[in-house]
Amino acid sequence: MMISYLGKKDLFLIAKPLGMIMQGIGVVVLIPLIVALIYGETIFMEFIFFGGFSILMGFFLKRIPADYNQVKLKHGMIIAALAWLWAALMGSFCLMYATNVDFLNAYFESMSAWSGSGLSIYTDVEILPKSILFLRSLEQWVGGLGIVIMVIGILIRPGTAAARLYKSEAREEKIKPSITSTMKTIWWIYVFYTFMGIILYILAGMSVFDAINNTFTNLSTGGMSIKNDSIGFYNNNIITIITIILMIIGGTSFLVHYKAFRGQVLDVFRDVQFQAMIILVVLFSILLIVFAKFTNLNAVFYVVSALSCTGSNTLPVSVMAAWMDYPKIVLSLAMIIGMAAGSTTGAIKLIRVVTILKGVYWEIKRILLPEGSIIPRKISGKPVEDVEIREAGSYTFLYLFSIVISWLVLMMYGYGGVDSLFEVASAQGNVGLSVGIVSPTMPDIVEILMIFNMWIGRLEILPAIVLLKGLWDVFRR
Repeated sequence: MMISYLGKKDLFLIAKPLGMIMQGIGVVVLIPLIVALIYGETIFMEFIFFGGFSILMGFFLKRIPADYNQVKLKHGMIIAALAWLWAALMGSFCLMYATNVDFLNAYFESMSAWSGSGLSIYTDVEILPKSILFLRSLEQWVGGLGIVIMVIGILIRPGTAAARLYKSEAREEKIKPSITSTMKTIWWIYVFYTFMGIILYILAGMSVFDAINNTFTNLSTGGMSIKNDSIGFYNNNIITIITIILMIIGGTSFLVHYKAFRGQVLDVFRDVQFQAMIILVVLFSILLIVFAKFTNLNAVFYVVSALSCTGSNTLPVSVMAAWMDYPKIVLSLAMIIGMAAGSTTGAIKLIRVVTILKGVYWEIKRILLPEGSIIPRKISGKPVEDVEIREAGSYTFLYLFSIVISWLVLMMYGYGGVDSLFEVASAQGNVGLSVGIVSPTMPDIVEILMIFNMWIGRLEILPAIVLLKGLWDVFRR
């Protein structure tokens, strides 16, 4: 007997929360109108039409009757997966009609922006209208925090459904007793750092427009720049250091930030993910300085950019493409690992890496100690259960398996092995560093595959699988 996981009742339960999120996406698409007006640009109808369309569609979905509080985790995952696809679709239509690119390239660019990947098909971003540049930056800023979290933190009332939606974007941390209070606290921390970044960039000599866009993209660990040479355009060490700080802030758990705001500064340095981040930044930077002859600042910048999954550059893509394989492998490893869970970063995330390594250590210890010995299993003072070790291992396997499949496909199309790994690790880790494979002329299959990598990387794979399984159930009836 075939079991169906998605019935008519499930579709009704998905509709209302998804409608709210679609309305939020519509508002995001409308905001760049302000920039178009300020700079006297003629791009109005793109934002008005597609932003209004998203709001209108959301309005109709919200009116479908259903008991919102019956939303389960599977519904939340499907809502999250659909929300990212819809957001990329609305953004892609704006790019198509405003910049005259085809749909596939526009969808790639839009998914890259919303997912915080930062890979771009535009060979010259500096000729784009400022409203389009701002749209890309705003999408990264909203997407960095999470589309679902951004919307439900403002619009959706507390309750079980809010908790399901929160978990659907691979978040577990609770800063406050309720999920809604937690989301609102995260939102305000994010806004505070955004204002801080803008002020720091202005003091370092940036224009207000550049400061806003660079803060949006680097704090969100998106990295999609408004300059062809990214941060290297400014040729300013102070701006480079500010960018490193913003990338580290974006890659650090919001729970750690909350403790810092409460004056518990020592707890920041006791956090296992923060400790692991410092160790990896130092280790990888030394490897690049000693064996790849990077300058000190460039080494730290690129390691933080890769590890935080930001993808900002200080060097042109042509220079990166000419690197030896060694720095590409080091940075690919950093892009696969990522920074902290509960942050804006992508990739596997440090807590899973630490959990797997600790699990191996505990298993070796169990074998060596006398039978019946009790082995305390804790990370940062918290007990670790078998299920958490299994989850870390199974997710890491799924993540690496997805990378290997895409890696093989890129090599089938004639791209080099190391360059293919670098590009796939960047796409699925939502990073944005590139050695030149991503371009407006790349093969369609490669482009579609990398869109898929960016999507599942942002969702942490399982919501995408749940959605695809649900769709399979619907279409096989």
